[in-house]
Amino acid sequence: MKPLQGITVIEMARVLACPLAGMILAELGARVIKIEQPGGGDETRAYEPFVNLPGEDADGPHGQERSAYYYAFNRGKESITLNLRDRHDQEVVRRLVREADVVLENFPTGTLARYGLDWANLSEVNPELVYVSCTGFGQTGPYARRKGYDTVFQAMSGLMSLTGARDGEPVKPGAPVADMSSGLWIALGVLAMLHGVQAQGKGGYLDFSMLDAQIPLLSLAAARYFALDEVPERMGTEHPGRVPSASFRCADGGYVHITGADQHWQPLCKLLGLDVLGADPRLQANSGRVEHRDEVMGELATACAQLTRDQLCAACDAFGVPAGPLKNLDEVLADPHIIARGVVGSFEHPEVGDFPAIRLPFRFDGFDDPQPSRPPLLGEHTDSILQQLGYPPAPRQERQA
Repeated sequence: MKPLQGITVIEMARVLACPLAGMILAELGARVIKIEQPGGGDETRAYEPFVNLPGEDADGPHGQERSAYYYAFNRGKESITLNLRDRHDQEVVRRLVREADVVLENFPTGTLARYGLDWANLSEVNPELVYVSCTGFGQTGPYARRKGYDTVFQAMSGLMSLTGARDGEPVKPGAPVADMSSGLWIALGVLAMLHGVQAQGKGGYLDFSMLDAQIPLLSLAAARYFALDEVPERMGTEHPGRVPSASFRCADGGYVHITGADQHWQPLCKLLGLDVLGADPRLQANSGRVEHRDEVMGELATACAQLTRDQLCAACDAFGVPAGPLKNLDEVLADPHIIARGVVGSFEHPEVGDFPAIRLPFRFDGFDDPQPSRPPLLGEHTDSILQQLGYPPAPRQERQA
């Protein structure tokens, strides 16, 4: 048994954050019914990268079922195509919601109220409903009707201001951090609210702002600001309050990230042959190393540059110093530990066959582990879901045509 077995989620969402939350819930056992626009569906069905089959022209046209982007955030769901502007289809949504536990939606503020599908209306249909509205800036405040994407929220939250080399320009993180973290926060919020429904016997509404969701990621930076009135600056891979904590270039051009506390200082100096630095009374405590950051980092960088990446990692492991090599994605996926942990699974897709997928990072004892399951074809479950609701499928097909 999976832990969310018996939970039904209606997803009226697209692109990344909300669909990621829906996928997490789906692979934890919930039934997730994704409502998509007839004809095109979630716009990410048209997003690159597309899966190319052997013998295909890589630049040729692709159908709606070849987007690896869509695959990444929509596994394990059912797809029904409905036009939310249509009165009949609005009633279909209400029937779905009557028997559901959760609604996820990320329409612009006020949109679903025009269709009678907002919290105020659907909570009357199902008083125990958990309803999540995910928008860029929330339902209230001066920015409520502004539009934005992942990088906009990174910029406006201050996250991007912390990312980049010293004295360099700000850069975005290499992953869509705002989208991904929002999906995780939404899933957490849903689980908390489902527990609350059991306790109080009625549902609730979550006004989720993707901008708001980035601010907790800055808790350490904010702590320095609250304590020291310090606006953090970009520091590359260095840590503002710990030395050493940085990536060091090695003799072969690779990098190793080393992070150590006071108990690791002497072993680090010993393995690098920095006996004088290790004996310096100014540097025995982290506060002293932070004060003399430039001197310490210069010595460490020079010493690390004498060893290859593998040599430095092996030495750190031998001396008990926390360190790890900076790896590219291909190296990560080939890492024997990642393979042993079964981090990468796969699903069988009717269009592309067996396709790899990153598993959710849960390894349960007492519940079935989540496994990758395939994303739905556009409208694949429309007829079966309508039949479950008591609608005949044939007229439905005619209306869609």
